[in-house]
Amino acid sequence: MTARIYQPARNAMQSGTGNSEGWVLDFEPATARQIEPLMGWTSSDDTQRQVRLHFDTREEAIAYAEKAGLPYLVSEPKKPVRKVISYSDNFKWGRVGQWTH
Repeated sequence: MTARIYQPARNAMQSGTGNSEGWVLDFEPATARQIEPLMGWTSSDDTQRQVRLHFDTREEAIAYAEKAGLPYLVSEPKKPVRKVISYSDNFKWGRVGQWTH
């Protein structure tokens, strides 16, 4: 069972960075989910799938995985590329493309 250590991305519906500062340790699924034939619900025997550990730093998460003897995979966060544009650029002279209502 491999542990995955990553920094969660910010919520796409918000402009802030809440709940995306720390690091998370998740476990990869050991078994596939089964479909219960009567109701159609999905279930799994894997209880590690429900465990999600939060850490302040990447080093703390790695230290925990090594202390527990877990094989782990660290995913580095991708920094967003911010494109700075202003509202007045929509109306400037020589703008590429037509601006119409």
